Amino acid sequence: MTRVSVLSAPFMLGFESFEQRIDRMAKASDGYPPYNIERLADADGAENYQIAIAVAGFSQDDLEITSEDNQLQVCGCIKQPSEREFLHQGIATRQFKRSFLLADGMHVVGAQLRDGMLMIDVERPKANKVKRTIQINTPNSSPSLEGTPSKQT
Repeated sequence: MTRVSVLSAPFMLGFESFEQRIDRMAKASDGYPPYNIERLADADGAENYQIAIAVAGFSQDDLEITSEDNQLQVCGCIKQPSEREFLHQGIATRQFKRSFLLADGMHVVGAQLRDGMLMIDVERPKANKVKRTIQINTPNSSPSLEGTPSKQT
């Protein structure tokens, strides 16, 4: 049975790669480590978010944050010294890879590690809407995009 996607509608052009990213991320989620995503207030109309990931036991050197192709990826791997002997190990410090798909225009502003929490700040600046008038050509005229872009707020 073939899977029908909302993004495969005939009026949704160019979303194939977006759908592939969503599928890839859905397969990769396992629930570890736990995280929160918080929307932060902003007066200038930008959208600000903070992702908080519980990384107790991980140091700054054990964590790596990358952002590529609208995907934010956080990886953690602790290099356990072989001389440690645990009588009980209840704090999970296994390696992980946590991915987040970012919308177009969003970018990572910064990150801090504090009190066992990795805080990643993400922002989408307020976008200026652009409206263009497209000239309709007849079969005898050459196609062109005329008109001047005008900003709308």
